[in-house]
Amino acid sequence: MNVLPEALLRHPGLWQGKARHDRQAYLSTGFPALDEQLPGHGWPRGALSECLVARPGIGELRLLLPALIGLAGEGRWTVWIAPPYIPYAPALGAAGVDLSRILVVNTVDEGESLWAAEQALHSGICSAVLLWSGVRDARRLRRLQLAAEESRSWAVLCRNKGFSKHSSPAALRFELGMMAGKLAVQIIKCRGPVPGAPVMLNA
Repeated sequence: MNVLPEALLRHPGLWQGKARHDRQAYLSTGFPALDEQLPGHGWPRGALSECLVARPGIGELRLLLPALIGLAGEGRWTVWIAPPYIPYAPALGAAGVDLSRILVVNTVDEGESLWAAEQALHSGICSAVLLWSGVRDARRLRRLQLAAEESRSWAVLCRNKGFSKHSSPAALRFELGMMAGKLAVQIIKCRGPVPGAPVMLNA
Protein backbone atom coordinates (compact mmCIF):
# COMPACT_ATOMS: atom_id res chain seq x y z
CA MET A 1 0.00 0.00 0.00
CA ASN A 2 1.36 3.44 -0.96
CA VAL A 3 1.57 5.77 2.03
CA LEU A 4 2.04 8.85 -0.20
CA PRO A 5 -1.05 10.61 -1.57
CA GLU A 6 -1.75 9.98 -5.26
CA ALA A 7 -1.37 13.70 -6.09
CA LEU A 8 2.13 13.71 -4.60
CA LEU A 9 3.10 10.58 -6.52
CA ARG A 10 2.13 12.34 -9.78
CA HIS A 11 4.12 15.51 -8.97
CA PRO A 12 6.78 16.19 -11.69
CA GLY A 13 9.36 17.12 -9.05
CA LEU A 14 9.21 13.70 -7.40
CA TRP A 15 11.73 11.11 -8.55
CA GLN A 16 10.96 7.47 -7.81
CA GLY A 17 13.81 5.01 -8.02
CA LYS A 18 13.28 1.60 -9.57
CA ALA A 19 15.63 -1.34 -9.21
CA ARG A 20 17.12 -2.49 -12.48
CA HIS A 21 19.28 -5.55 -13.08
CA ASP A 22 21.71 -5.72 -15.95
CA ARG A 23 21.30 -9.22 -17.39
CA GLN A 24 24.99 -9.38 -18.30
CA ALA A 25 25.81 -8.77 -14.64
CA TYR A 26 24.21 -12.09 -13.67
CA LEU A 27 24.83 -15.69 -14.62
CA SER A 28 22.07 -18.30 -14.47
CA THR A 29 22.69 -20.93 -11.81
CA GLY A 30 21.15 -23.58 -14.06
CA PHE A 31 18.51 -24.21 -11.38
CA PRO A 32 15.27 -22.29 -12.13
CA ALA A 33 14.07 -22.52 -8.52
CA LEU A 34 17.30 -20.92 -7.28
CA ASP A 35 17.38 -18.31 -10.05
CA GLU A 36 13.90 -17.26 -8.98
CA GLN A 37 15.14 -16.49 -5.45
CA LEU A 38 18.24 -14.53 -6.45
CA PRO A 39 18.34 -10.83 -7.37
CA GLY A 40 18.97 -10.62 -11.11
CA HIS A 41 17.90 -14.26 -11.38
CA GLY A 42 21.40 -15.71 -11.14
CA TRP A 43 24.90 -15.56 -9.67
CA PRO A 44 26.18 -11.96 -9.49
CA ARG A 45 29.13 -11.13 -11.73
CA GLY A 46 31.51 -8.40 -10.71
CA ALA A 47 30.83 -9.27 -7.07
CA LEU A 48 31.91 -11.85 -4.52
CA SER A 49 29.64 -14.79 -3.66
CA GLU A 50 30.34 -16.78 -0.52
CA CYS A 51 29.45 -20.47 -0.32
CA LEU A 52 29.47 -21.73 3.27
CA VAL A 53 29.76 -25.48 3.78
CA ALA A 54 30.06 -27.87 6.73
CA ARG A 55 32.95 -29.59 4.96
CA PRO A 56 34.61 -29.29 1.54
CA GLY A 57 33.11 -31.48 -1.16
CA ILE A 58 29.61 -31.54 0.31
CA GLY A 59 28.10 -30.48 -3.00
CA GLU A 60 29.50 -27.10 -3.98
CA LEU A 61 30.75 -28.37 -7.34
CA ARG A 62 27.34 -29.89 -8.17
CA LEU A 63 25.82 -26.50 -7.41
CA LEU A 64 28.35 -24.49 -9.43
CA LEU A 65 28.74 -26.88 -12.37
CA PRO A 66 25.78 -25.71 -14.53
CA ALA A 67 27.08 -22.14 -14.47
CA LEU A 68 30.62 -23.30 -15.25
CA ILE A 69 29.24 -25.19 -18.26
CA GLY A 70 27.38 -22.05 -19.34
CA LEU A 71 30.65 -20.10 -19.32
CA ALA A 72 32.34 -22.51 -21.76
CA GLY A 73 31.34 -20.43 -24.77
CA GLU A 74 33.03 -17.26 -23.52
CA GLY A 75 36.52 -18.51 -24.30
CA ARG A 76 37.93 -17.03 -21.11
CA TRP A 77 39.70 -18.72 -18.21
CA THR A 78 38.13 -20.39 -15.19
CA VAL A 79 40.59 -20.36 -12.29
CA TRP A 80 40.30 -22.80 -9.39
CA ILE A 81 42.45 -21.78 -6.42
CA ALA A 82 43.35 -24.27 -3.68
CA PRO A 83 40.53 -26.76 -4.40
CA PRO A 84 40.28 -29.37 -1.60
CA TYR A 85 40.35 -32.22 -4.13
CA ILE A 86 41.92 -32.67 -7.55
CA PRO A 87 39.24 -31.80 -10.13
CA TYR A 88 38.29 -34.92 -12.11
CA ALA A 89 38.88 -33.78 -15.66
CA PRO A 90 37.05 -36.60 -17.52
CA ALA A 91 33.79 -35.92 -15.65
CA LEU A 92 34.10 -32.16 -16.11
CA GLY A 93 34.80 -32.54 -19.82
CA ALA A 94 31.91 -34.96 -20.29
CA ALA A 95 29.59 -32.47 -18.57
CA GLY A 96 30.56 -29.73 -21.02
CA VAL A 97 33.21 -27.74 -19.17
CA ASP A 98 35.97 -26.38 -21.44
CA LEU A 99 39.02 -28.13 -19.97
CA SER A 100 41.42 -26.13 -22.14
CA ARG A 101 40.38 -23.00 -20.24
CA ILE A 102 40.67 -24.29 -16.66
CA LEU A 103 43.65 -23.24 -14.57
CA VAL A 104 44.13 -24.99 -11.22
CA VAL A 105 46.36 -23.09 -8.78
CA ASN A 106 47.77 -25.02 -5.84
CA THR A 107 49.08 -22.76 -3.10
CA VAL A 108 51.22 -23.20 -0.02
CA ASP A 109 49.33 -20.91 2.37
CA GLU A 110 46.37 -18.60 2.83
CA GLY A 111 48.23 -15.48 1.78
CA GLU A 112 49.29 -17.05 -1.50
CA SER A 113 45.72 -18.20 -2.20
CA LEU A 114 44.30 -14.71 -1.67
CA TRP A 115 47.05 -13.12 -3.75
CA ALA A 116 46.34 -15.55 -6.60
CA ALA A 117 42.60 -14.81 -6.43
CA GLU A 118 43.16 -11.05 -6.54
CA GLN A 119 45.56 -11.35 -9.47
CA ALA A 120 43.16 -13.56 -11.41
CA LEU A 121 40.32 -11.08 -10.88
CA HIS A 122 42.47 -8.08 -11.81
CA SER A 123 43.69 -9.83 -14.98
CA GLY A 124 40.45 -9.27 -16.88
CA ILE A 125 40.76 -12.62 -18.69
CA CYS A 126 38.76 -14.81 -16.31
CA SER A 127 35.10 -15.68 -16.58
CA ALA A 128 35.16 -17.26 -13.11
CA VAL A 129 37.46 -17.41 -10.11
CA LEU A 130 36.73 -20.10 -7.51
CA LEU A 131 38.62 -19.94 -4.23
CA TRP A 132 38.58 -22.40 -1.33
CA SER A 133 39.88 -20.58 1.72
CA GLY A 134 39.50 -20.18 5.45
CA VAL A 135 40.38 -16.49 5.32
CA ARG A 136 39.49 -14.65 8.54
CA ASP A 137 41.00 -11.21 7.91
CA ALA A 138 38.19 -8.75 7.12
CA ARG A 139 40.61 -6.50 5.24
CA ARG A 140 41.64 -9.30 2.90
CA LEU A 141 37.99 -10.19 2.33
CA ARG A 142 37.28 -6.56 1.46
CA ARG A 143 40.17 -6.53 -1.01
CA LEU A 144 38.76 -9.66 -2.60
CA GLN A 145 35.33 -8.07 -2.92
CA LEU A 146 36.83 -4.91 -4.44
CA ALA A 147 38.82 -6.98 -6.94
CA ALA A 148 35.63 -8.81 -7.88
CA GLU A 149 33.79 -5.50 -8.33
CA GLU A 150 36.46 -4.22 -10.70
CA SER A 151 36.15 -7.33 -12.85
CA ARG A 152 33.30 -8.84 -14.85
CA SER A 153 34.15 -12.22 -13.35
CA TRP A 154 32.00 -14.55 -11.33
CA ALA A 155 33.92 -14.79 -8.04
CA VAL A 156 33.12 -17.50 -5.50
CA LEU A 157 34.70 -18.02 -2.09
CA CYS A 158 34.05 -21.40 -0.45
CA ARG A 159 34.72 -21.58 3.28
CA ASN A 160 33.42 -23.24 6.45
CA LYS A 161 29.84 -22.44 7.48
CA GLY A 162 31.12 -21.43 10.92
CA PHE A 163 31.95 -18.11 9.26
CA SER A 164 28.23 -17.46 8.73
CA LYS A 165 28.23 -15.81 12.17
CA HIS A 166 30.83 -13.29 11.03
CA SER A 167 30.15 -10.30 8.82
CA SER A 168 31.37 -10.39 5.24
CA PRO A 169 31.54 -7.85 2.39
CA ALA A 170 30.36 -10.52 -0.08
CA ALA A 171 27.32 -9.45 -2.11
CA LEU A 172 25.80 -12.93 -1.83
CA ARG A 173 26.21 -15.41 1.02
CA PHE A 174 24.56 -18.79 1.30
CA GLU A 175 24.89 -22.00 3.28
CA LEU A 176 24.97 -25.24 1.33
CA GLY A 177 24.07 -28.63 2.71
CA MET A 178 22.24 -31.87 1.98
CA MET A 179 18.65 -32.48 3.07
CA ALA A 180 16.59 -35.53 2.13
CA GLY A 181 18.98 -36.35 -0.71
CA LYS A 182 18.76 -32.85 -2.20
CA LEU A 183 21.04 -29.83 -2.18
CA ALA A 184 19.68 -27.26 0.28
CA VAL A 185 20.70 -23.66 -0.42
CA GLN A 186 19.95 -21.25 2.43
CA ILE A 187 20.51 -17.67 1.32
CA ILE A 188 21.64 -15.56 4.27
CA LYS A 189 22.62 -12.35 2.47
CA CYS A 190 21.81 -10.90 -0.94
CA ARG A 191 21.03 -7.60 -2.64
CA GLY A 192 17.32 -7.78 -2.01
CA PRO A 193 14.85 -9.67 0.21
CA VAL A 194 16.34 -12.78 1.78
CA PRO A 195 14.19 -15.91 1.31
CA GLY A 196 13.12 -17.45 4.60
CA ALA A 197 13.26 -21.11 3.61
CA PRO A 198 16.11 -22.98 1.92
CA VAL A 199 15.86 -23.68 -1.79
CA MET A 200 15.80 -27.44 -2.42
CA LEU A 201 17.53 -28.62 -5.59
CA ASN A 202 17.80 -31.94 -7.37
CA ALA A 203 21.43 -32.23 -8.39
